[in-house]
Amino acid sequence: MALTAHSTIGDWLNDPTGGPLIRGLFEQTGADPELLTPVLGLPLQQLVAMSQGQLPQSVVDDLVRAANGGEIPEDTNTEGWTETPTSGRFAGKTVIVTGAASGIGKATASRIAREGGRVIAADISAEKLDAFKAELPGIVTVAGDLTQQDAIDAVIAAAGDTIDGLANIAGINDDFSPAGETTDAVWDRVIAINLTAPFKLMRAVLPIMEKASRGAILNVSSEAGLRGNASGNAYTASKHGIIGVTKSAAFMYGPKGIRVNSVAPGGVATGIPMPPNMSEYGSGRLAPFQQAIPTVATAEHLAASITFLLSDDAVNINGAVLTSDGGWSVQ
Repeated sequence: MALTAHSTIGDWLNDPTGGPLIRGLFEQTGADPELLTPVLGLPLQQLVAMSQGQLPQSVVDDLVRAANGGEIPEDTNTEGWTETPTSGRFAGKTVIVTGAASGIGKATASRIAREGGRVIAADISAEKLDAFKAELPGIVTVAGDLTQQDAIDAVIAAAGDTIDGLANIAGINDDFSPAGETTDAVWDRVIAINLTAPFKLMRAVLPIMEKASRGAILNVSSEAGLRGNASGNAYTASKHGIIGVTKSAAFMYGPKGIRVNSVAPGGVATGIPMPPNMSEYGSGRLAPFQQAIPTVATAEHLAASITFLLSDDAVNINGAVLTSDGGWSVQ
């Protein structure tokens, strides 16, 4: 079978032609091919997103040509998991999705829209939102900084009188610093974006959902919301906090017909950038545990988990934390 952009990284490495090409690419960049171990099951195409802009699509295309005598063969690869939208699952529903211009947020917003939902796509990047709207003209985009009340007000205004779902997905990494090194700037920014903004959006939509006696809220936590050895101090605190906010709201509003749940991702190939100045001590302390990640997921894998909990298929689930981490949390 010909190697294509959708052949897995593992298949490429195991192929007598593809293996040397991939290893040669890593040698040119000075990166260690062992970094690919957690992503062997992902398609080669995923390297574009994982590279955080360092690996353009043209490089993947060149690899495919080099492996196939200068041609890009027809891609008939059907191995592995394939996203299968459920027609009409969100028909007639309005769902707010934050962080919708890229990564997990974009994958979630896209799936909801393709399943019939009216999507209010919020993100700080107006340029990326415009590009997303060009792909899916039916979505409503709102650009703004959700740590500011006027941006939250704009999202609620765009949604209108009925809000059936809220997916709080927007988030940032910290610098892996332990508590003794965490600066006010890092702490304040991470908590503001990862915890305070989702809380304020919840606070804004809950009265609307309460009036309708129905609604579903999904807050994205993290493996770092379940343990102390997955990230730095600020990020870990923010993701533990979002689980607390989720459970409290599930308890308070469950009797009013509102479900509030969380998804805790493990490693995800989204290309979210890391801060420029990472803690040397924190990075070294975390490295052995991060290297134990059993697999890295795609944004579409997480969108499948998120949309399930937002949909009526999760009718009897409230206050749950779904670990969508490839089994990392059981190690």
